[in-house]
Amino acid sequence: MTRTVPFLARMQDDERAAWMEALPAALAAAGLADVAVHPLDRLDTDARQAARVAIVANPEPADLLELPNLVWVQSLWAGVERLLSELPPSALQIVRMTDPQMAETMAEAVLAWTLYLHRDMPRYRAQQRARVWHELPLRLPSQRRIGLLGLGTLGRAAARRLIANGFAVAGWSRTPADVAGVDCHHGPSGLVAVLERADIAVALLPLTAETRGLLDKTRMALLPRGAAVINFARGPILDTDALRDLLDSGHLSHAVLDVFEHEPLPADDPLWAHPQITVLPHISAPTTPQTAAKIAADNLAAFFATGAIPQAVDRARGY
Repeated sequence: MTRTVPFLARMQDDERAAWMEALPAALAAAGLADVAVHPLDRLDTDARQAARVAIVANPEPADLLELPNLVWVQSLWAGVERLLSELPPSALQIVRMTDPQMAETMAEAVLAWTLYLHRDMPRYRAQQRARVWHELPLRLPSQRRIGLLGLGTLGRAAARRLIANGFAVAGWSRTPADVAGVDCHHGPSGLVAVLERADIAVALLPLTAETRGLLDKTRMALLPRGAAVINFARGPILDTDALRDLLDSGHLSHAVLDVFEHEPLPADDPLWAHPQITVLPHISAPTTPQTAAKIAADNLAAFFATGAIPQAVDRARGY
């Protein structure tokens, strides 16, 4: 008898097709050839009633209420903020995707865009538009201090890449952390200490009640004059109006933004046209279907065999 696992996702057609190819292959490799993955809109009432686990990727949270007997959901994304904030309190457990490849992909992005700022690419691009031939002073990576906000799996992987490329790295976390080669700080005073000395501040934090609005005007103003910001975390963590003010005043030099409060970023948003802002379409660490599908399939295999559910999100903490 075939068991059905609902698939709820908001994504582009080509991305959906990649997952619908990767997931069945991974399930078969995990010994679950009798498990079929189908979009919610293709399931009848009986299939919806029978579903105990679903695979999701940025779904509309309300759609999960059409599966009344769900025990848990396997997210294909690391971010599950909407599920936490919009689903009613229940026994439903939410499992984030924790793919080692995602951490390495994010670390690569942090290094790439740190180098973009470190080697003054935005200024050289502006000089090209103005047809100006002028060599800017070169600083060594050891002379550029990177402030990592968030020292979880993503932050630690990013720190390793940055240190391997010669950058001085300081890091901040909510609670004490010990990361090799990183000047670690925690708590409110630790955040001030990291920001006051960061030439480039990189946000890699989950969105929680504590981190929403964390990078406001007061805190971003702590950054040294000429510093830059990279937000690879979540849009609501950073106050974009305050960011524009600090860029326009000359206090900050540039910002690389990959995440926004509203995505896709509306075409009429002023961030698109700001000369000191680089806008990216949420591409810093996309989930890789081949590796993430295997993790999801292994989790489902354990659940169907023993009833074991992977470590779920702590709703109180938000991650």
